[in-house]
Amino acid sequence: MLLGLSKIIDCPGGEIPFETTLDLSEMRFGGCCPLNEPVRAVGRVRNTAGVLLLTGEIDTNLNGVCDRCCKPFRRAFHLPVEVVLVKKLESEQLSDPWIFELQDDQADLDDIFTTAVVLNMDSQLLCDPACKGLCPRCGKDLNDGPCDCKPERDPRLQVLEKLLNK
Repeated sequence: MLLGLSKIIDCPGGEIPFETTLDLSEMRFGGCCPLNEPVRAVGRVRNTAGVLLLTGEIDTNLNGVCDRCCKPFRRAFHLPVEVVLVKKLESEQLSDPWIFELQDDQADLDDIFTTAVVLNMDSQLLCDPACKGLCPRCGKDLNDGPCDCKPERDPRLQVLEKLLNK
């Protein structure tokens, strides 16, 4: 979606609200497509002393398979977004991912919010940040309680273990 900003570019204090929906269902993260529900973005662009500032929020649900316990999950995904919009990118601004260039006095909201999602997606998809995962030996889900596996002993200390058993 292109958002026309010509009304506020030369009008400090001017503001334009927006609301859009993105389809990011084909975007892959960690071997799956967790954004298979519509991504809703709402916010506003405001001219603050000649600087165009876009502030908004992204809301959707992640549907995926946990990278630790391998169970399917669905959880809310909320992301605040704040970017600067400029008529022309200067060389020192090229490396800043939060500065976007306008296209004929229009902001490309799809590009802005897709970039925000990609830069803020966790490297691991987890059902819960506190997920304990699976036991590497027996495969039991450690979120349901501890397994019966005995901890591996350091092979360098086996000689000492023999002394303790005597």
